[in-house]
Amino acid sequence: MTVAEFTPIVFSAALLAGFVGSLTGLGGGVVVTPVLTLFLGVDLRYAIGASLVSVIATSSGAAAAYVREGYSNIRIGMFLEIATTSGALFGAFLGTRIPARYLSVLFGIVLLQAAWQSSPQRKHPKTPLPSDPLATRLRLNGVYTTDDGALQHYDAHRVKTGFGLMFGAGTISGLLGIGSGSLKVIAMDQAMQIPFKVSTATSNFMIGVTAAASATVYLSRGYVDPGIAMPVMLGVLAGSTIGARYLARLSVPLLRRMFAIVVGLIGIEMIVNGITGNV
Repeated sequence: MTVAEFTPIVFSAALLAGFVGSLTGLGGGVVVTPVLTLFLGVDLRYAIGASLVSVIATSSGAAAAYVREGYSNIRIGMFLEIATTSGALFGAFLGTRIPARYLSVLFGIVLLQAAWQSSPQRKHPKTPLPSDPLATRLRLNGVYTTDDGALQHYDAHRVKTGFGLMFGAGTISGLLGIGSGSLKVIAMDQAMQIPFKVSTATSNFMIGVTAAASATVYLSRGYVDPGIAMPVMLGVLAGSTIGARYLARLSVPLLRRMFAIVVGLIGIEMIVNGITGNV
């Protein structure tokens, strides 16, 4: 396959990945990496490097918008970035040394988790927790604007637990080249009991920094190929922009179910290929 044929195919795949990823809130990395690997025969590490570059590009625009609107908690984001960046560097270090077949199996497991996360789930009520003194000392508590325009105060809880979970999310991000936004949101929403809207906005603020830390390791190892990274970045960026515009018009629950089925099947395929060594 020539470059002239390869580039538009990669761009189209990344466009679709960015579109679906923006509608489901999981980002395009969980789709574009297995597509590059399974269907286009790209080496897994080069696919991860390209995915990380696209994560940096796509998260920047969304993060700026959320910061302007006041949903992102900058203090929480900067504090937790210590953990996610450290984890991302550790994950990227492992990712350049672990055999591709094991990375494929692990990626498949993460895809199955993403499929479960994107499917409609019953929301369980949160158990009220006492105020965390560490959150008070670090001034992590904040205020955000609700849908009806009122200001709502919130407290951050279990800061140490959230910090530890963020290290794990950063490791997965650096290891597999995904934003791991769903893991960050779960850590903030469920463990730290930060409002979901604030958790999502703060996660977007953090994702680009985490991916940038990982990308430097893959770049230094020669796993960022401009011929792959550029069409992936442009495609995911365009797809996520289109997805954001059509979000209110489409049936998102139906798209989530379809996404869960497709990603689940791709995850199983990644696991099978890793076990059989076909990566």
